[in-house]
Amino acid sequence: MTQTLARIKQSGKNFEIIVDLDNALKFKKDEVSSIDAEGDKIFSDSKKGQIASSSDLKKAFGTEDINMITEKIIKNGEVLLTQEHRDEEHERKFKQVVDFLTNNSIDPQTGNPHTAERIKSALEQAHINIKNAPIESQINDILLGISKIIPIKIETKKIKIRIPAVHTGKVYGIVNQYKEEEKWLDNGDLEVIVSVPAGIIIDFYDKLNGVTHGSAITEEIKEE
Repeated sequence: MTQTLARIKQSGKNFEIIVDLDNALKFKKDEVSSIDAEGDKIFSDSKKGQIASSSDLKKAFGTEDINMITEKIIKNGEVLLTQEHRDEEHERKFKQVVDFLTNNSIDPQTGNPHTAERIKSALEQAHINIKNAPIESQINDILLGISKIIPIKIETKKIKIRIPAVHTGKVYGIVNQYKEEEKWLDNGDLEVIVSVPAGIIIDFYDKLNGVTHGSAITEEIKEE
């Protein structure tokens, strides 16, 4: 169990709690429904051992209930990450990028896939800054960096999709990151052409159909 601080500034005052790091992050991501502060104390300065006064808690949070305040601090404030946790997260994200590129990229000069070791080596040589964000949102920057080390191209499938007007709001976030063209029709339907990495095409269709309940019309565009 790794302890850390969660903190927030509210009503001009600083409030800190000691929490279990893993549980706090799970609670912040809505993966667990409740969490407790270690020692049941709300601090104004944990290093000095200064406890927040009841009047300050009441003014800042509208309650003196420790559990309710703990939840508000974690949800709305900052959970301090340890260096060990940052290193583990970076290693996990790095492996995800390696796996993604190994499954979805080729050497355009030979048409052959790259090995995981070659991808890993190229990422390290290019000093790629991999962010703790979805791979799809940063893949273009990653490719730009490692293409200076190895010839690389993502294998994609081009799809034309017509989305009924009633679903466009929810679907837009799914298609936007892969979108090449879009056209809004007179009846409010959205017609888009997307280019999706071949290795995640099934997952893409699952998300699309899950939101549209299968009502989106798709057509794969064969590139000559």
